[in-house]
Amino acid sequence: MELPKNLLPDEGSPDFLNKGDNAWQLAAATLVGLQSVPGLIIFYGGMAKKKWAINSALMALYAFAVVLVCWVGWSYRMSFGEKLVAFWGKPSVALDEKYLLEQAFLGYFPTATMVFFQFVFAAITPILIGGALLGRMHFGAWMFFVPLWHTFSYTIGAYSIWNPNGWLFKLGIIDFAGGFVIHLSSGVAGFTAAYWVGPRTTNDKERFPPNNVLMMLAGGGLLWMGWTGFNGGASYAASGLASLAVLNTHVCTAVSLLTWLALDYCFFGKPSIIGAMQGMITGLVCITPAAGVVQCWAAILMGVISGCIPWFTMMVLHYRIKFLRSVDDTFAVFHTHALAGSLGGILTGLFAVPKLCRIFYNAPDWEKYIGLGYGLQTGRTWAGLRQMGIQLLGMGFIICLNIFTTTIICMLINLIVPLRLNEEELEMGDEVVHGEEAYALWGDGDRFENPKVNSVYDADEYPSAMSKFSMVSKTPSELQMV
Repeated sequence: MELPKNLLPDEGSPDFLNKGDNAWQLAAATLVGLQSVPGLIIFYGGMAKKKWAINSALMALYAFAVVLVCWVGWSYRMSFGEKLVAFWGKPSVALDEKYLLEQAFLGYFPTATMVFFQFVFAAITPILIGGALLGRMHFGAWMFFVPLWHTFSYTIGAYSIWNPNGWLFKLGIIDFAGGFVIHLSSGVAGFTAAYWVGPRTTNDKERFPPNNVLMMLAGGGLLWMGWTGFNGGASYAASGLASLAVLNTHVCTAVSLLTWLALDYCFFGKPSIIGAMQGMITGLVCITPAAGVVQCWAAILMGVISGCIPWFTMMVLHYRIKFLRSVDDTFAVFHTHALAGSLGGILTGLFAVPKLCRIFYNAPDWEKYIGLGYGLQTGRTWAGLRQMGIQLLGMGFIICLNIFTTTIICMLINLIVPLRLNEEELEMGDEVVHGEEAYALWGDGDRFENPKVNSVYDADEYPSAMSKFSMVSKTPSELQMV
């Protein structure tokens, strides 16, 4: 029996298609998507104070959905399409069947696969920003903020660093999977937006215990395991480079988690589960720009550094620098993403292996993609210094871009809808803002009214280590004495 013409095998298997690469890329994209939905939804929902669990989860869910509409509507091609200016692409739809079935600009798979893979990266970025704004941002303002920031900030960073026509790409910047494009940008934008939105209520800022620690851990586990696709998929092939990236990712993360945990134990006398989560995140973020272009021993060193320096800035410097204390960054996105992403970008400039970089970038130019350490070793010191300079230039560009665009966007939104919830909404949380609560008796919607039951969720019942994450204005010695 003859197949209909539109079902002929060669129609779905063009010459350029590598089915293994395509399958891996779609699987990797799904893993990254699971980091957001449900990963960050339940991570935020569990880590937030009980009265903000619904709001925190819904902010993440909304961001994921609205970014997809923007992505296929205009912003994918602003990031990976034709050149408009040196740092930005032309806006255009990514909906045409012919366009989506053509070969992607990177990899042996259709453009549709690339659109989906890059979407999940684009979607997780504003969700990370939301981690700095939980507990006080007006949801209407968030609805405006996400598409505006995505369009006028994320696309510029992605085009400049990842698009072959981008000015930083042409210079030879190394950002394997988004240390700058995703984590540095989200950390800086989150911190900037938190400045404009203002702090949580005094009560929330001083007492912000997780409402469900096990749910928080489940979300954190999805983040960790989902990073297999985050960094492994960045090679755009089911290759040895993907395998190296995956191994480096998990090794660095484990070392960072253990380092943070050891520091908590040594200085505060108690191992903290929230500290372990923080160390996990900083390790994941730090290795991201380097995952497929460094050796495993370098990933271990990066894990130690990503466990130590963000720990010091969060647990010590944060309480000594007035400006850091004055900005209420709810989940410490500045320390875990902006700082860890910067460290990753700089350490990539130090440890990047020239051979691995040339495989990844398919670049014969021996004056590009040379880590400073290898430049010193092989007598190409100038090339190594140049690479480090490019990494610092890219870091500076992303920081300035996000401070400027985030500030302008927040100021414009504030002319339309308040950035901040009113006092009643800040006091009551989900019950007033959404008319819903995270925990109720199943079936009849009744709330727990028994004060004995409510006492189970009282912040005083939680281990004191959990209060460290709420960024209370205490000195490290006071924290240790709690």
